[in-house]
Amino acid sequence: MSSATSGARARARVEVTAAIKDEARRQLAADGAAKLSLRAVARELGMVSSALYRYFPSRDDLLTALIIDAYDSLGAAAEGAHAEVASAEPVRRWTVVCEAVRSWALAHPHEYALIYGSPVPGYSAPDSTIEAAARVGQLLIGILRDAHQGRGVAARPLPGGLRPEAERIAADLAPDLPPAVITAMVAAWAQLFGLVGFEVFGQFNRVVEDRSAFFSYAVTQLAHGVGLLEQK
Repeated sequence: MSSATSGARARARVEVTAAIKDEARRQLAADGAAKLSLRAVARELGMVSSALYRYFPSRDDLLTALIIDAYDSLGAAAEGAHAEVASAEPVRRWTVVCEAVRSWALAHPHEYALIYGSPVPGYSAPDSTIEAAARVGQLLIGILRDAHQGRGVAARPLPGGLRPEAERIAADLAPDLPPAVITAMVAAWAQLFGLVGFEVFGQFNRVVEDRSAFFSYAVTQLAHGVGLLEQK
């Protein structure tokens, strides 16, 4: 096979893969992840099901690809926003990352629902999703690490009963950070996505009107909660 033929086939595969994912995302938006069907995707694309299976052997394989794409898109948005303020003080960097997460979620509500909404019945995410899923968390840990190595962080003391679990979490996620700091970060990380989820899924309706101002306040409080210090 000539290199030209091989290259054309590779490009065709990339294009078909992208078309399959785009149609799957359209179906996610219309019907939700639980109703995603390879046969329905193939039908809408004018493909026979057997041809689609050469790209994605099962619904779960397609879901996994969409989940990784969503996590990577979110991670790239957060990293891109952070790069613009990388030299700023830690609280500013933290809030910019959080704002980027919110902006991405509001612009991509169905993809956000895929990765942070209700679990898809019968689907269990494989380990191949972990690296992409960790991008935002690793970015926040990096901000804490820089602060810890600089002016320091003022983390609240741990309750005695939590220390063994806090030490385990720190050993897994960031052995170079104090257990109190990384445990507070995990709590703040969960609260960040809770705030975003409440807005995306409508739980703030008739409760919070100025959601931008509220979110800015809330994530600044999260920054203080993990011990980040404001510059005087």
